[in-house]
Amino acid sequence: MKVVILFIGWCILFVLCWPVALLALLLFPLVWLLSLPLRLIGISVEAVFALLKAILFLPARILGAIRRGG
Repeated sequence: MKVVILFIGWCILFVLCWPVALLALLLFPLVWLLSLPLRLIGISVEAVFALLKAILFLPARILGAIRRGG
């Protein structure tokens, strides 16, 4: 559904101002390539926070398992 909305938006932009629409079409791959390192950094930071959360909640999980008799 996002692709359809994006395509319709691009068609409207093409009708209103075709040079900007063509420039956006040509620059999109470049912007996508430039955003890849930022995505990788975001994934790495999310993984670090998940690891910290797991380490911090580990004692509570162990105590909860002991109290339940498991």
